Amino acid sequence: MASASSAPPPAANLKRIVTASLIGTTIEWYDFFLYGSAAALVFNKLFFPDSDPLVGTLLSFLTYAVGFAARPLGALVFGHYGDRLGRKKLLVLSLLLMGGATFAIGLLPTHATIGTAAPVLLTVLRLVQGFALGGEWGGAVLLVSEHGDARRRGFWASWPQTGAPAGQLLATGVLSLLTALLSDAAFTSWGWRVPFLLSGVLVIVGLWIRLSVDESPVFQQALAQAEARKADAATEKLPLVAVLRHHWRDVLVAMGARMAENISYYVITAFILVYATTSAGVSKQTALNAVLIASAVHFAVIPLWGALSDRVGRRPVYLLGAAGVGLWMFPFFSLIDTGGFGNLLIAVTVGLVLHGAMYAPQAAFFSEMFATRMRYSGASIGAQFASVAAGAPAPLIATALLADYGSSTPIALYVIAAAVLTLVAVGAAKETRHRDLTDVTATADAEAAAPRAADARST
Repeated sequence: MASASSAPPPAANLKRIVTASLIGTTIEWYDFFLYGSAAALVFNKLFFPDSDPLVGTLLSFLTYAVGFAARPLGALVFGHYGDRLGRKKLLVLSLLLMGGATFAIGLLPTHATIGTAAPVLLTVLRLVQGFALGGEWGGAVLLVSEHGDARRRGFWASWPQTGAPAGQLLATGVLSLLTALLSDAAFTSWGWRVPFLLSGVLVIVGLWIRLSVDESPVFQQALAQAEARKADAATEKLPLVAVLRHHWRDVLVAMGARMAENISYYVITAFILVYATTSAGVSKQTALNAVLIASAVHFAVIPLWGALSDRVGRRPVYLLGAAGVGLWMFPFFSLIDTGGFGNLLIAVTVGLVLHGAMYAPQAAFFSEMFATRMRYSGASIGAQFASVAAGAPAPLIATALLADYGSSTPIALYVIAAAVLTLVAVGAAKETRHRDLTDVTATADAEAAAPRAADARST
């Protein structure tokens, strides 16, 4: 008999779930990436005006990194309650928190108005953004994975992943439009606030769509089964403990897998705005346009990589992306150094296409590693704890290396080292493509029962 997770759901229902997850993640990533772009372009002047320009950029990226520091906490809290209460409720809360913090940044007084309180308030709001995003990713990909057809899980689960380039596309597009229409003085004075305030409208749309979807059927089935058999209280009340007890290897694999994916992405999309404008003599508008076009290509290729992972497996596609990103780093900077828009566009586009080979299968890959009643916690912890060591300091480290060495070589070696770490982690993992999500639950329950059975025999 086919399990519930392997039976294809009605196409209309699945498309609604995918659309809700995609729009929600797009809004969340728009908010998160908007901050990164603003940190590279104007926050050094508005919130750290007394610093040297490059030092101001470093301080600006430091507040950017703070958002990543809050993501593990968000993963723990949202994962815990998402595994107990369901995916949908927590996704609505994450959207409200993220949108509210972003809107508030658009209203925030600058250093010229309230002094040092301005960067402090900016940092607090960035923490709220990071906390919300730490809970968003796991819930969004699980909602699709647990609704979807197991045979095409890689394809369907990759659609929430396109929310990252879609959010980047939207954030960069709005900033690019404003910088094209406004003078530098007008953009620095008030124009930068517009895309942050726009988040309020986007959140209303996202909530309307997200509230219309159903809870994950796999989670509902697992919850009903647990209640029927009165499962072990520690497992039910503390999913984190269960994850660390029975899935610690999978958590380490997920963290290692994230290193090259996370670091390369923020070097390619955030640090490039610093490097291209300060070292290659490229205008701010040109750099934004290159990221804008490349993000559109990134959006288009992610579902293709996801579909390929359904045919050949998650690991081969992921390994291809990690190796490709590592090999591309030296050509990437060499092309940017020419100062030409065409070469800049090729550098960013190829980098993001290779990044997509890691990012696309990641949703299904991580979802398939963990049992249903600890899946939100496991996937979120693995993904978000890695971001503290990976994406959080990536623009900061890259900027510091540029300041110290005046060369792109150390930055390229930094990304290559991350790629090697990811190749080792994913290479050591087991292929998950054929796992059924309800079968994963059964396996985890058996593993959880084994120590108790051994204890009983010993007594």
